[in-house]
Amino acid sequence: MSYSINHDEELSLSTRAAWLHYGGGLSQTDVAKRLGVTKIKAHRLIGRANQEGIVKISFDGEIAECAALEMKLSEVYDLSYCEVVPDLEEVGLPVRALGLAGGRFLGREITSGTNDVIGVGNGRTLASCVRHMTSLNSKGIKFVSLMGGLTRNFAANPHDVMHKLAEKTGAEAYFMPVPFFANSAEDRDVMLKQRGVPEVRQMAAASPLKFVGIGTAEMTAQTVTAGIVVESAMQDVRKRGGVGELIGHFFDDDGKRVQTQLADRTLSVGIDALENSRIVAIGGGDEKIRAIGSILRSGLLNGLITDERTAKALIT
Repeated sequence: MSYSINHDEELSLSTRAAWLHYGGGLSQTDVAKRLGVTKIKAHRLIGRANQEGIVKISFDGEIAECAALEMKLSEVYDLSYCEVVPDLEEVGLPVRALGLAGGRFLGREITSGTNDVIGVGNGRTLASCVRHMTSLNSKGIKFVSLMGGLTRNFAANPHDVMHKLAEKTGAEAYFMPVPFFANSAEDRDVMLKQRGVPEVRQMAAASPLKFVGIGTAEMTAQTVTAGIVVESAMQDVRKRGGVGELIGHFFDDDGKRVQTQLADRTLSVGIDALENSRIVAIGGGDEKIRAIGSILRSGLLNGLITDERTAKALIT
């Protein structure tokens, strides 16, 4: 089975491509890069927008406003890929809206043939992406977890996405069989030497595309409420200026990495691997605006998928 975009998704993508080309003044090559498609695909999308009568004096208001926000975010934070999804009036975390967009993004990346390995984080938003992704043939792509996924009682993380990815694509999915955070730096060193862990971690570090979520340092963060991080450890992160979290690494408001005791216990890919990868993050909601801004200012992100309300807050 191959991946296909339904009529509504294709038409939305065509509208976005046409706005970027005619309204934003981007070349078809730049449109292709911005949308993560081939130049031929971008040309076809723009052509369809013309055929459908979308290109007139103005564009659909909702799509046009989102596309304008995408361009602004890309300029301000030097992003090569950006997608802003319309507000679906969800309360709190916009899981459904982001899940739909993230599922389409993953589908395009899988079928593009440019990735042999895709590193994936975990959490509610990424789980939603996989849930909304169309079942497809992975074409030999491998998926690998970027961090440990066991909870404190050593059960699988309820929001783990690796098993779901394997089900949707028939691909090999490699799970990092350790907790997200060890009890101590010494425990971390021991766990990293366990059979199979170094190989999976090396594969994760080398993955050319890393699709991740963004966490916060708030006491309401999922890592705290799920018991993955104790409150005292997160309080220490906050005292040291930690605001946003990316695969277990914390950053302050200026995007500078914050060194904490929790960081010394993190079981995930190292910061050096993040600096040499294509990283696309997905996240949104009022509680994550400050955290997303922090990660954007770190300069580590190549791409961002977020919602309309969050996008507006990030550029004001």
